Amino acid sequence: MEAPRKTYRPWDPDSYRQQAYSPQSKLPQDDLVFFFLDVLPQLDLSAIYAPYEDQLRGAPPFDPRMMTCLWLYAYSVGVFSSRKIALACERNLAFLTIVGNDRPDFRTISDFRKIHLDALADLFNQVLKLAHEAGLVQLGAWATDGSKFPGNASRHKAMSYGYMKKEEERLKQEIAELLKQQQEIDAQEDAVLGTRRGDELTEELQFREQRLAKIAEAKKRLEDQAKVAAAEEKQRRAEAEQQRQQEGRHAGGRPPAPISEVPDDKAQTNFTDPELKVMPQANKSWEYSGNAQAVADVACGIIVAADVVLDTNDKQQAVPMAQQALANLEAAGIERPRDEQGNVQKIIGLHDSGFFSAKAVSGLEALDIDPHMAIERQKHHAVAVPAPVTVALQTAVQLAQDAEADASNASAKEKMRAKLQTPQGRAVYGLRKGVIEPIFGQIKAARGFRRFSLRGLENIRSEWRLVCLTHNLLKIWRYSYVPGKN
Repeated sequence: MEAPRKTYRPWDPDSYRQQAYSPQSKLPQDDLVFFFLDVLPQLDLSAIYAPYEDQLRGAPPFDPRMMTCLWLYAYSVGVFSSRKIALACERNLAFLTIVGNDRPDFRTISDFRKIHLDALADLFNQVLKLAHEAGLVQLGAWATDGSKFPGNASRHKAMSYGYMKKEEERLKQEIAELLKQQQEIDAQEDAVLGTRRGDELTEELQFREQRLAKIAEAKKRLEDQAKVAAAEEKQRRAEAEQQRQQEGRHAGGRPPAPISEVPDDKAQTNFTDPELKVMPQANKSWEYSGNAQAVADVACGIIVAADVVLDTNDKQQAVPMAQQALANLEAAGIERPRDEQGNVQKIIGLHDSGFFSAKAVSGLEALDIDPHMAIERQKHHAVAVPAPVTVALQTAVQLAQDAEADASNASAKEKMRAKLQTPQGRAVYGLRKGVIEPIFGQIKAARGFRRFSLRGLENIRSEWRLVCLTHNLLKIWRYSYVPGKN
């Protein structure tokens, strides 16, 4: 990175360490905060520095290195509020190690994340490269899963399409009555108003007109969503019909209901964060949420791709997440492993039943990924045939080819069932639960990240990438940095 032109407030964490009352004398030598101070110089922060370089006037801002280190460390230890971070900078030795004696207030901390959120999220690939250099990314197999995180939107700030129509009529009627009343008393108010025109809107009328405009905007949003959903349903039915004809099956059951582009009266939208959709939660409740997706390498649980989608289920996410993972690996300069003949080896993709579809299987195979997908929910406490991980990974591709050869005329579902019914296939698929599910558990339970704090789909996507890159930093610290840990 080029030398900055802008002058920043001095930041010298080494000098803080040398003071008699320094945090280094109180904290363990292998404390997490020292790892962050050591790893920060290895990151290219030019995108974060860039907005300041042309601002040559005004008071010197805090050094972006210090603010970046502060946010990365805070997310790693489960502190996501700018006010709590500012308080920790006054009372917590680890945070004091970062900021020293010149401590930013909560507004400065909050504004830094707001301004540089995308640039902070873009550090994901740099951290992924560090994990690969540490030997933590092997690409023999990866596991994909999703989990719903509530957004920063209240259920009480939502309204259904049917209620919107009733509320719209009520507000229009009230506005008409208020305008009529105002016209009737205009003549009486002329003497009191003086030089004013006398046609200013009352606060009561302004409130109703603003609310009416918001409802009209929300109605249009639901109508646009209904049109998109109708187009997707038409395409889904056409693909299902084509597949039925190819398989020679007869159409059974009742004919499907006609597709409507008009929203259902029960369709809802939120006024706080209109982009989020209401989704079922694990505790049987319903919240406006985002479906956070992650792809993790089996070797050490390093996340290689992260995204947030608004689909309630994961049916359409297997291929896009694999494509993003491959793009991230390419951006980080990580090559896929090759065999002795120099051919690119297939990566084994592990997915639960929520991802399965014939389209997803063929899409993954087109990316040279060997999918292992459950086709139905497995029973609890089912006996699985144990097999060494290394043996299972080495034989999985050959077993898949054998299964395909034995059932060349079978459907994708039958082929996948045959693959997973072999002892090795079950052992390979059994790796998924021990890799991807603990990651969401660590993020939610250990670090306390259970809800997005930002609003808007792009913002929560960047926030999720920030959560995932700090997960990877924690993995690097635990596997490589801390003496005696492996």
